[in-house]
Amino acid sequence: MWALLVLIGAAAVSAHLQDLAFDGQKVFRVIPQNNEQVEIINSLASNMQVDFWQPDSVTLVRPKMHVDFRVEADKSFEVEDLLKESGVEYRVLIDNLQAALDAQFDSKARTAGHSYEKYNNWEMIAAWTADIAAQNPDLVSRSVIGETYEGRPMYLLKMGKSGPNKKAIFMDCGFHAREWISPAFCQWFVKEAVETYGKDTVMTRLLNSLDFYVLPVINIDGYVYTWTNDRMWRKTRSKNAGSRCIGTDPNRNFNAGWCTLGASKKPCDSTYCGSAPESEKETKALADFIRKHLSTIKAYLTIHSYSQLLLFPYSYTYTLPSNYDELNSIAYAASKQLASLYNTKYTYGPGATTIYPAAGGSDDWAYDQGIKYAFTFELRDTGRYGFVLPESQIKPTCEETILAVKYIANYVLEHLY
Repeated sequence: MWALLVLIGAAAVSAHLQDLAFDGQKVFRVIPQNNEQVEIINSLASNMQVDFWQPDSVTLVRPKMHVDFRVEADKSFEVEDLLKESGVEYRVLIDNLQAALDAQFDSKARTAGHSYEKYNNWEMIAAWTADIAAQNPDLVSRSVIGETYEGRPMYLLKMGKSGPNKKAIFMDCGFHAREWISPAFCQWFVKEAVETYGKDTVMTRLLNSLDFYVLPVINIDGYVYTWTNDRMWRKTRSKNAGSRCIGTDPNRNFNAGWCTLGASKKPCDSTYCGSAPESEKETKALADFIRKHLSTIKAYLTIHSYSQLLLFPYSYTYTLPSNYDELNSIAYAASKQLASLYNTKYTYGPGATTIYPAAGGSDDWAYDQGIKYAFTFELRDTGRYGFVLPESQIKPTCEETILAVKYIANYVLEHLY
């Protein structure tokens, strides 16, 4: 009881840290019609602090693109005036970010402990990884694949019935700290697997025939920081030599066209690629694990938000992958499965041509290691809430996404190589 009170106290303190931090901040969506209007957004970003939600960086803004960004409260009127004055088409997606942040926690699940329909902090998720393995010893085991910059153990769950020389699918969540729906999905997937094994024919076959490696949060330090200090943090929390700015974008830190397109060499930028490929302990641990298990891992899935996209390689080049037709047809069918539940529409295709070029991503890297089936999910929504998706949408988001993941996994099982 005392421990619980301490926890609640700590939670209250950390909630208080962020209290009103985002009061009056706005999230705008603009659609620049031409290069001149793109320039207006560029100059805006160079004159004040602008947090780009979509695309990840101002350098990726192009005509006709939906551009979502957050500005400080004291700048929001100035920004609105500038947009009006210059005739840039815009709308306010989130009028008061603080109100949206408070509204995230709208889950009816009123438990002090772990819940699949709530956003769980890292302590809760870490304890859950131990519990789920202990409760399902014949289906789930937990290991540590490395530790983070701040020294936290990186827990990996291996799911599946034990059997000789089984192939595997690797799935990770929580690359970007503020994308809270992502770790929620990894937890939900594990729950679905253990709850429906022996009942659902597809899930039973998958777990009998394949292993699933699930990394519930890769960027743990960043995730913790979004709970304690800054809900909008994206990167890791490592120190950068010669800079006061913290962190690297872990999804620009892989050795796949590293730091060429859609990534920044500046440590203060949100898409900073790091000092070298795998400079981050977290990305190195993931890459080391995959390299070690390359003979068994046949698919790689990475879960992000937001935009409702199902992407496959390449993002670091406009060149199409050699099995483009196959990947495209899988993505088409998986999107169709996903939409069958709540009619949620996903766009699919190769990263560079479907959204924008971005080098150093984990999906491209895994694909270039010889993992033929590599996919990135960008979960709900399309910008109404963006990164602050309410808890009431966790269940429907996860339910629909599982349909796509099961489709892909089943396809992989039927096309082992």
